[in-house]
Amino acid sequence: MRIFIAGATGAVGKRLVPLLTKAGHSVTATTTRRAKVEGLRSMGADAVVADLLDKDRITSAVMAARPDVVVHQASGLASMRSLKHFDDEFRTTNRLRTEGTETLIAAARLAGASRFVAQSYTGWPNERAGGRLKTEADRLDPNPPKNMTKTLNAIRKLEEMVTSSSDLVGAVLRYGSFYGQGTSLAPGGELFEAVRRRSLPIVGKGCGVWSWIHIDDVAHATKCAIEQDVSGVFNIVDDEPAEVSIWLPYLAEAIGAKPPFHVPEWIGRIAVGESGVSMMTKIRGSSNAKVKCVLGWKPIYPSWREGFQGLANAK
Repeated sequence: MRIFIAGATGAVGKRLVPLLTKAGHSVTATTTRRAKVEGLRSMGADAVVADLLDKDRITSAVMAARPDVVVHQASGLASMRSLKHFDDEFRTTNRLRTEGTETLIAAARLAGASRFVAQSYTGWPNERAGGRLKTEADRLDPNPPKNMTKTLNAIRKLEEMVTSSSDLVGAVLRYGSFYGQGTSLAPGGELFEAVRRRSLPIVGKGCGVWSWIHIDDVAHATKCAIEQDVSGVFNIVDDEPAEVSIWLPYLAEAIGAKPPFHVPEWIGRIAVGESGVSMMTKIRGSSNAKVKCVLGWKPIYPSWREGFQGLANAK
């Protein structure tokens, strides 16, 4: 199978590309940095330097590759500096989700591709009402915090474009929160170091429900979606969504850090804004029942509990 991956040098791409080439697929992979070309080639891929926001360059690259499947893994978020300015932090990523997706779908059509797979996100976009777990059939949050609205709208737009195409089989993979090598929750990563330094407190009662997924499980699930002729939206998360009040102290203990502080919501609002407080206290988790049933996928790390222990061993 010929596969074109836009954004192949991020945390997902670096694991996905070798999985696909080892399985015998012909992979064309993009990076925005020439310095990363040799790394992609060493994984067995044909490397192309191209920015997804460069319409002409991307279109030419896709058409030259003549892929069966086009995969959107491009992201513009290298780090998260401020939850208080959430939409500002995601400005480039949101353009990649909207303008970039539109360009990539159009290029896929011109090149004669039959399928399109794109990354999305699950967790805070879920409606913050009702039960603690949401499925793909549940609506996204109709009233998110104001400074997350643009980002949620970009997610909606991406998912609509991918799933509404009549001439491409479109699959949207809503990834949970990443952990593992190359992510923010790994030794040296921002989130890991914040927990280690005891600078990530539990806000309020910490009843926000998070859905985690190990980065290796993300790559394997994405490979399953690429190789199967399926359409629709799929939550890619582990089996145990958990409240912040549960996973954060466990994580601290697993990596040998002191227990997190507890702060009231009003202090949290000053420090991390309404979006940060929402993620700590209000968000809902996501179910992986659909992807298990339809794709036959199951996580290598069924729970973040095993995975977090692995982080400690990786120190």
